[in-house]
Amino acid sequence: MRALPRHVPSSIELNGVRWLRSSYSTGANNCVETACPATPPWAGLLAVRDSKDPAGPALLFSARSWAAFAAGVDRM
Repeated sequence: MRALPRHVPSSIELNGVRWLRSSYSTGANNCVETACPATPPWAGLLAVRDSKDPAGPALLFSARSWAAFAAGVDRM
């Protein structure tokens, strides 16, 4: 089985994705944005990038990993 990619060096590589920002975000660009790429090899992963650097790198997470992270944050 091939390992899933963990990041992309530039968010621009994720063509055609719709980046979403939290509704709790302010207009100061101090948050992260998420997207769900539909094209291989990123299909089924969640991409996360820094809103201050939209062309910068994006981290990639499986749905299971992201759910575990969100559950951990929710307990804080």
